[in-house]
Amino acid sequence: MRLRRDARVCYKRYMRKWMRERMTRRKKSDGGSPAEQANAPVPLQPKYFEASERVPEPPAAIAQADGESAPAPQPEADLQAAAAPASRPDARPSRRRRGRGGRGRGGPRPKRADTTVAPAATEPITAEPAAAAPAAAPAQPSKGIVVLAIGLPGSGKSSWFKRHNIRPLSSDLLRELLFDDATEQRFQDLVFSNLRSMLKARLVARRPVNYVDATNLTPHDRHSWIKLAKDYGYDVQGVYFDVPVEICLERNQKRERVVAEDVMRRMAGKLKAPTFEEGFSKITVVRVKQKEA
Repeated sequence: MRLRRDARVCYKRYMRKWMRERMTRRKKSDGGSPAEQANAPVPLQPKYFEASERVPEPPAAIAQADGESAPAPQPEADLQAAAAPASRPDARPSRRRRGRGGRGRGGPRPKRADTTVAPAATEPITAEPAAAAPAAAPAQPSKGIVVLAIGLPGSGKSSWFKRHNIRPLSSDLLRELLFDDATEQRFQDLVFSNLRSMLKARLVARRPVNYVDATNLTPHDRHSWIKLAKDYGYDVQGVYFDVPVEICLERNQKRERVVAEDVMRRMAGKLKAPTFEEGFSKITVVRVKQKEA
């Protein structure tokens, strides 16, 4: 505490000394010697036009160079009348509000002309022809097709592929390769992510025809396949197996891999027929034969 008080006392003394020195220097600089005051430059004073002075006229050469006629000289009396108010130093310039049409120009504002638009027939408007729109780029040819199978388990998708001697990318086959069990249903996301990667590899390799054997029940399930094919420049076709659920249940009982009946009926409730609005270029409908029905 004592050190703080000593510090404050020292600081106050130093500030008082500094202020006295500063005031002394200011008084010396304001006074000055008589010789210095005599040699000091005269302060600038505003200059006003006298009545006897003539306002310089702009040279005619400049006006003629711009293609305008030289202004007519004003009479001497008008010049003196214009310069008389400015000759009084105590007269304050009038502050006039700047109008829209100019920068503080005096005099009465001209009347606005009539703004009625003339009819187009009397004064046609000429316009340059617009630039021709660039021609649309020609559609690139398709690199191939991707065929999606759509149907319930037991609707005959695998049999149809075998009958046409086709080896598709199958979710059941992938389950058997990954988990040694085609009936494994716990890792659906893993199965279909790998199935999409396999299709992408075929599209990168530019294989012309690609088949995908899966249920693909809803438009949401089919959207990822369609988008992947379109991104790589492939057309998408659908093979829709329109088989009643009762026939699918009957076939399901004869298969080695049996799907539970309640699961089958839930899948039948989700099944939506494919449409061209989804992006299909061709849809093939497969139905059961009459004798089997």
